[in-house]
Amino acid sequence: MRAAAFTGIGSTEHVEVESFADPEPSSGEAVLEVEACSINHHDLWILRDGFRVDEEQLPYIAGMDVAGTVSAVGDGVDGVEPGDRVLLCPNQTCGSCRYCRDGPETLCERFDLYHGGLAEYAAVQADRLIRLPDGVDPAEAAAIPVAYMTAFRMLTEAEVGPGDLVFVPGATGGVGVAAVQLADILGARTIGTSTSREKLDRLETLGADHVVESGDPDELREAVLEIGRVDVTINHLSGPYSEVGVNVLRRGGRMAVCGQTAGPTSTFTMGDLFLNHKRIIGSTMGTQLDLERLVDLVKDGRLEPVVHERYPLEDADRAFADMDDRNTVGKLVVEP
Repeated sequence: MRAAAFTGIGSTEHVEVESFADPEPSSGEAVLEVEACSINHHDLWILRDGFRVDEEQLPYIAGMDVAGTVSAVGDGVDGVEPGDRVLLCPNQTCGSCRYCRDGPETLCERFDLYHGGLAEYAAVQADRLIRLPDGVDPAEAAAIPVAYMTAFRMLTEAEVGPGDLVFVPGATGGVGVAAVQLADILGARTIGTSTSREKLDRLETLGADHVVESGDPDELREAVLEIGRVDVTINHLSGPYSEVGVNVLRRGGRMAVCGQTAGPTSTFTMGDLFLNHKRIIGSTMGTQLDLERLVDLVKDGRLEPVVHERYPLEDADRAFADMDDRNTVGKLVVEP
């Protein structure tokens, strides 16, 4: 099979299409003929910085968000069969720790994520596959798992409901777009930000109620407070945006945090935090049940995952370059 592999660490020029042996399913596994795989900043961090990947693991096939057709199954698999159209939940859990027993599964002590979808075929855990309803496009399905599961779980943990005002700094990436769309479905109002007027125009068509064109934390704080104190901040940026996210909360407000794109550390004023009963909630990915619910939303026509562009496998390097340039709105999908 062919795969878009990382042959080095540091830049998009190290994304190259190479030949690999076709995978065979082990016990409990299924092999998918991959029809679509979206890319995420997690993949980009591996490519740029070698995040959790050593040199001896190169060439490395990334890609977590996989949609395709089952081509073969291993022993002990009875939930899917060859010919089924499916979407992979990329969660990998031990199934035996106290957190797996009590849930949610994202608390698993050995929680990890699948990698290997940027290829013509992929061997995956069969019990992590969700059947795709007729009419659901594979590329749109592949846009769902990491971004939409993450946003859905953050909104759930932060108890977002009808009428709430939700602040989404950096709202034009995968998680940001998903948060705006899903908050709209929940009946909440949103404030989305970007440094690009063009991106904000697109965000408004996706359901954003207010948009702010700025990347400056102080400007964002002032602009949001002019709109009104918010019930919830959905924060995938961290760095200096975490302080802003807490500052603009109403008394008893919540900030859910899922990433650190803008920096690994943040500063807070403790008095504001405890005197105003504000809460900061850490959140990673979502559950397989969350993903099933999201697929149902797509099937019912209530959610349309945003795919910015589709790329053939040979152009996977361009997909990563486009993500690195930050000139996109929504997901970038490779179609092997």
